[in-house]
Amino acid sequence: MKKLGRFLGLLSIVVALAVTLGTLVPRPLWQTAAATPATTRHILVLNNPIHTDIAIPVDDRVRQRFHFLVDAGIPADSPEVRYIVFGWGGRAFYLETPTWSELKAVPVMKALTVDASVMHVDVAGAIVEPHPDVAGFEIGEERFAALLDFIDASFQRGPKGPIVVPDAAYSRFDGFYEANGHFNTLVGCNTWTAAALRTAGLRTGWWNPLPASLGLSMRLYN
Repeated sequence: MKKLGRFLGLLSIVVALAVTLGTLVPRPLWQTAAATPATTRHILVLNNPIHTDIAIPVDDRVRQRFHFLVDAGIPADSPEVRYIVFGWGGRAFYLETPTWSELKAVPVMKALTVDASVMHVDVAGAIVEPHPDVAGFEIGEERFAALLDFIDASFQRGPKGPIVVPDAAYSRFDGFYEANGHFNTLVGCNTWTAAALRTAGLRTGWWNPLPASLGLSMRLYN
């Protein structure tokens, strides 16, 4: 028991150190000089205690890019919609834990090991800022296009395009799609968000497994 206690204590120190360094060491290390874009897009990062999403402002180009959402019943073309909200995560945990009261052992075990991944897509009207759970960033049109490419490439595709997960949704306005990549303790939902933000020209911490560490690194380096 003493050896187990020492091992767990050492493991806790290693994890805490990794999270701290992952937050404080920026990625990329050096800020590259960039011209001020003529026009910008205002994107949002939405967070809860364990998960982050990216909210993309919609216009006709964005609606056309993600037209397959409407085919699946997600009302991205509704005039009331101001943002399409994208998140990537572990399949079992995402699909089987719509609320904390429904937490089960198997999805937790898969999240702590290796699981398939899914994309969750939702829509939103106006989102209030400032708000503790919302962070807004301005990016240029070129970086905005790169971000759309990154998100689009995260969807797994079949012969007919992105693959809908049948009968999987939290409400009438959202849905799930099969995604590329595997979820594990090192590569999770928040590291996906961080990679997307780096594609958009923003700097994150080197490794951000938690919303709190990602948020702190974003405030430090942007």
